[in-house]
Amino acid sequence: VSFPWQKREISNFDYLMYLNTLAGRSYNDYMQYPVFPWVLADYHSKTLNLTNPRTFRDLSKPMGAQTIERKRKFIQRYNEVEKNLSAQCHYCTHYSSAIIVASYLVRLEPFTQTFCSLQGGSFDVADRMFHSVKSTWESASRDNMSDVRELIPEFFYLPEFLTNANHFELGCMQDGTVLGDVQLPPWADGDPHKFILLHRQALESDYVSAHLHHWIDLIFGHKQHGSAAVEAVNTYHPYFYGDKMDLNIKDPLIKSTILGFISNFGQIPKQV
Repeated sequence: VSFPWQKREISNFDYLMYLNTLAGRSYNDYMQYPVFPWVLADYHSKTLNLTNPRTFRDLSKPMGAQTIERKRKFIQRYNEVEKNLSAQCHYCTHYSSAIIVASYLVRLEPFTQTFCSLQGGSFDVADRMFHSVKSTWESASRDNMSDVRELIPEFFYLPEFLTNANHFELGCMQDGTVLGDVQLPPWADGDPHKFILLHRQALESDYVSAHLHHWIDLIFGHKQHGSAAVEAVNTYHPYFYGDKMDLNIKDPLIKSTILGFISNFGQIPKQV
């Protein structure tokens, strides 16, 4: 079987937007914002080689399973069911949430205000702010057990979100770096337009076209929940499965806590 995007009848970008819309994701809802995949794993080379499979992220695995060591830790967590968890799952954080969306877009209004209001009125600690594409990839794919975030569509068409054109005072990191424009990989030559151009070329590349259906299965398809999700190391806290939650809960406090959790920490898209 060859899919429409593999036959170039529709771009990978358009197909992903179509799936997001079908699954109830929308630009109008920070809590159900369109979700896009990390497609690259190379944020260190001087030039980007889109013919080398090692340039790309493994689209058949969720962000929590991109390295063998990390995958092993999340499987261990699932098997142990940590005492502070109320349910068996691999991940207690989500790949898309209001705060993730606002943190990516924090240099643009109205997202700046949204981010600050979600943070209690101010910017976050500088070291936790989105400041580098490479370090964000390393955090989400390898280093940080509470970070499994994916991307948003703007990474493939909007260079403006990578520059601090409004000169917001975003703070200073512990190593003395003053936050300003987002740090780009060497292959982008410090140019946000070049980053977007190459990143979009990567999304539309033959490699991604050939493997994109694996990621779609994880996010929108049959590996989203149930035994297939367990096997794929792709299960999230039950509260993230909003449409599968039984919200006929008598206790209003428990119900409002669950709804608050869902709205703040993310939702699994509707299965398509």
